[in-house]
Amino acid sequence: MSTSPQRWSIATVYPDMWVDPDDDPRNTAGHSPDGERATLLDYLRDYRLTLDLKCQGLTLEQMMLLSVPPSTMSLLGLVRHMTEVERDWRNWITDGEPEPPIYGSLDAAFDLSDIPSQPDDAVLTDAFAKLELEQTSTDAVVSRHEDLGTHIGREDIAVREFLVHRIEEYARHCGHADLLRECIDGRTGQ
Repeated sequence: MSTSPQRWSIATVYPDMWVDPDDDPRNTAGHSPDGERATLLDYLRDYRLTLDLKCQGLTLEQMMLLSVPPSTMSLLGLVRHMTEVERDWRNWITDGEPEPPIYGSLDAAFDLSDIPSQPDDAVLTDAFAKLELEQTSTDAVVSRHEDLGTHIGREDIAVREFLVHRIEEYARHCGHADLLRECIDGRTGQ
């Protein structure tokens, strides 16, 4: 007897989608943004929304479920990891003193041992608020550089490369989030 949840989707138009096209907050209208910068920012926005969508409707307990041993990956861990990543990236593209890690390090973000033994929704609210703050702060630094070929920060990275790297990181972790969500409650989709 399998303990795996049944696969399901909210979508009715295309059953392999996460939600129906009219309900999807991502750019699914078929209109491409004009220009390279707008395209890169649109993809980044959509991958961020995808991570958020994969976490919606879950309890803290579900968000803390680990993937497979010995991995420490969970949806909450991914949210915390991306929070650390956004801060780490911002440290790459600034010249000032680096900001300290939030959860200890990129990998330490997956260690959920600091979560209270009787967790509540405030933990999730706090995690998503921290992620949004770090995203907004990193976006603000990037927005100061119109020329995508400009090399910035202590890593001397081109703005274009930096944006592509961010897209790649979110895309990779959205793949993890797909599998984690399906293991939690069987929900599937793009």
